[in-house]
Amino acid sequence: MSVLYEVTNGVARVTINRPDRMNAVDQETEAALIRTWEQIERDRSVRVVVLTGAGERAFSAGADVKSGSGSSGLEYWAAPRPGGFGGIALRDTLDVPVIARVNGYALGGGFEMVLGCDIVVAAEHASFGLPEPRIGRLALDGGIAILPRRIPHVWSMGMLLTGRRISAAEALRFGLVNEVVPGAALDGAVEHWVNDILACAPLSVRAIKQMVRAGSRLTPQEAQALRLPALVEALQSQDQDEGVRAFQEKRAPVWQGR
Repeated sequence: MSVLYEVTNGVARVTINRPDRMNAVDQETEAALIRTWEQIERDRSVRVVVLTGAGERAFSAGADVKSGSGSSGLEYWAAPRPGGFGGIALRDTLDVPVIARVNGYALGGGFEMVLGCDIVVAAEHASFGLPEPRIGRLALDGGIAILPRRIPHVWSMGMLLTGRRISAAEALRFGLVNEVVPGAALDGAVEHWVNDILACAPLSVRAIKQMVRAGSRLTPQEAQALRLPALVEALQSQDQDEGVRAFQEKRAPVWQGR
């Protein structure tokens, strides 16, 4: 299977499983990724997602240009892809946090998928880039749309206009990565982030992600005034009573997700 998916104790793990192709995404893999995100959206038991690539060399090298799909650049651009590359780069309907476990190259669409995640943990040997212009293409599935909004203009244009790669250390300095660790410590670092999210009320986390997304193009005053369903659900939940009670009783809360 080109995409592995498992859920354990509220943690979903999505693995692009094409290590022999540096986890490059062909049409079959992209379809499987889109189905996976749709499945996660329907499953309220999922509280956090970890997205990674199989093996130690690559998170994903992006689109599999060797797969022989035969589509031109214009045909690729014209095809509907509302969720962006891999169904995640531009996805605006997923309310659970997604952690990118970057275990190697994150290039082209692979980097676009990283940009679609909420938290990024990278191995020291990882690298990031949008090399599309070096083969006459463009980063159309999230790279051009997201990167200039995420980092300063000269840094984003320096990457977009040259197709050059940056190291994990540079990505951290640019503000594209939360944490960089030795490869052997990658899983442990990811689990720390997972556990910190699981320590929070699941409905609060969902509401936070939904509010940040909905308020991203509003003024602070307009964003603060949002009255989204997820916010109302969280504030009138049993969990918000449990959280306050647990704090008063100096114990860990037991979240029910309702």
